[in-house]
Amino acid sequence: MVLKKLISYWLMPLPLCLLLLLVGWWLYRSPRRARLGRGLLGAGILLLFLFSNRGVSTGLVRPLESRYPAIPELVAGHLPPAVARCRYIVVLGSGNGDLPGLSASAELSSAATGRLVEAVRLLRLLPQAELIVSGPSTEPHPSHAQVLADAAVSLGIARERIHLIDLAHDTEEESVAVRAFVHGAPVGVVTSAWHMPRSMTLFRRAGVDALACPADYSARPAPEFHWDELFWDVESLERSTAAVHERVGLLWLRLKEK
Repeated sequence: MVLKKLISYWLMPLPLCLLLLLVGWWLYRSPRRARLGRGLLGAGILLLFLFSNRGVSTGLVRPLESRYPAIPELVAGHLPPAVARCRYIVVLGSGNGDLPGLSASAELSSAATGRLVEAVRLLRLLPQAELIVSGPSTEPHPSHAQVLADAAVSLGIARERIHLIDLAHDTEEESVAVRAFVHGAPVGVVTSAWHMPRSMTLFRRAGVDALACPADYSARPAPEFHWDELFWDVESLERSTAAVHERVGLLWLRLKEK
């Protein structure tokens, strides 16, 4: 687990680019390795340039986000069978802060907020369904699952409809914990759209009858081309990081199968 996280960390865009720049600068100081140093410096600059570009980052994340269709706007009583049969809605964890005086919903990360809002929308259409929220704790703070539950209550979901999974530390552990809890009942899995391909792979591998309910889309291309799509910003670097992280995770799952 630690080795996997260490390797994946250094494959992420920003650490990778910084590593290339640092190693390239160190090698450039040596006359015998100056050529290699220049190559690594150039690679680091080029990759940072690409990963921070809006068009490139959107192109990286869009194939992941389009793998599963979003649940469209629905009306109670006229639900598609795949949605109507769900007995649980599962929200995968994505982090929160812990600042005194803030409400639970204000503590949630933007990804967690997007996921929870989608889950609440579905729960209002499915009065018989229950909510499962996931996320571990960092002592002495409340677990992420608890913060999600409190935020869901503030958004109108009855607390008796909410169940917590607060011992799972990654998506694979979440899928196993959900399987043990639902006992074969169909569930709707809510997570960020870019995280959905890996999540569904793990949930189906665990034997969960899962419906993909993507939320928190990061690639929202405009209907028409705008020149600002060619610009660079930190948000694009974050988007590229999510895309690379998920592809590394999917590759890891394929390697584990062999």
